[in-house]
Amino acid sequence: MPRLILHVDLDAFYAAVEQRDRPDWRGLPVVVGAAPGRRGVVATCSYEARRYGVHSAMPISQAARRLPPQTVYLRPDMERYARVSRQIMRVLADLSPVIEQVSIDEAYLDVSGLERLMGSPTHIGQSAKTLIQDAVGLTASVGIGPNRLVAKLASDSHKPDGLTIVPAEVVGAFLDPLPLTVLRGVGAKTAPRLHALGLQTVAEVRRLPLETLRRCLGARAGTLVHQQAHGLADDRVYPDTARKSISKETTFGADVTDQDVLRETLRWAAQEVGYLARHAQHAGLVVTLKVRFRGFETHTRSRTLAVPSADDRVLFKTALELLESGCRSKGWSGRPVRLIGLGLSGWAGDAASQQPDLFAQQPLPAPRPRDDRLNATLDAIRDRFGKGSVQRGLPRYR
Repeated sequence: MPRLILHVDLDAFYAAVEQRDRPDWRGLPVVVGAAPGRRGVVATCSYEARRYGVHSAMPISQAARRLPPQTVYLRPDMERYARVSRQIMRVLADLSPVIEQVSIDEAYLDVSGLERLMGSPTHIGQSAKTLIQDAVGLTASVGIGPNRLVAKLASDSHKPDGLTIVPAEVVGAFLDPLPLTVLRGVGAKTAPRLHALGLQTVAEVRRLPLETLRRCLGARAGTLVHQQAHGLADDRVYPDTARKSISKETTFGADVTDQDVLRETLRWAAQEVGYLARHAQHAGLVVTLKVRFRGFETHTRSRTLAVPSADDRVLFKTALELLESGCRSKGWSGRPVRLIGLGLSGWAGDAASQQPDLFAQQPLPAPRPRDDRLNATLDAIRDRFGKGSVQRGLPRYR
């Protein structure tokens, strides 16, 4: 019996929370991220802003040139977004206990077998949307399919506020017209190779023999692309307790050389990873920076902390030091960056298997119990009274 995997993706999450809480902003372009005239990027934006060609990770200077004067620009309120995210995940857990949160606004659920209790997949998907709407007053796009790939593509196919069901018997027909770039592993480097063979859609990739794909892309990548084109992918959902790492990365719409934009993007990544880690009750020893340059050239650099942490400030400072180290020793400075990301791994329970980084230029001090108590107190105040009651920002570390 095929599995039934549900993917839920909140629509323009940060901007939607802001418009929910300020009804007078509904219908206006809302940009969450840096302010015009400052360095930085768009974290997310409302669908009204997207009509002007604005998207996440776009430099704010470029976005501001496209948007009308009535646009609302806001700095992210990560504490508030995290509270809403926790509410959403709690109500989704009532639908299925097998839930994997993959970002602050996105999750997979294994809903296999719920048909006997709740009815059709359409009813299950609508139930997920209704639970979210009733709990937090926001819309979500939901896709259901026999595996993670199909469920994710289904939720992407009708945004915002969409619901798309792809039964196992129609997976091929669903995938056929999609551009081949929707397949995992087909990016800036591999897509041109497939285009050179005259391929544009998933259907055309599926018709290509496996050996041809393996010769074109390599044995591993060719096999993966071949399997996905036939609708075959991972059909498991991994609850938070099984996650080995938490990461957040951003692909820029246009390559970025501005160090301030890269620094600001790492700041958002640190906040998201930190919140997800704390929500899952994880603290990690290893911070990893991922940088991808033009031509799909990808580098990762990691540092092992003195003690496990899920503190935004520690993650940001460590990732920034790794970036600056790469600029000094690897010649990264000034090179066009396509993607940048931050990851956290090596959970506290696995600490015995980790070795400290003896060569870190500026080892981070171990958090003191007083700091832990202060963080817990601040979090409790924010959770109860919201933004503005008390706030603790991330330093800029220049």
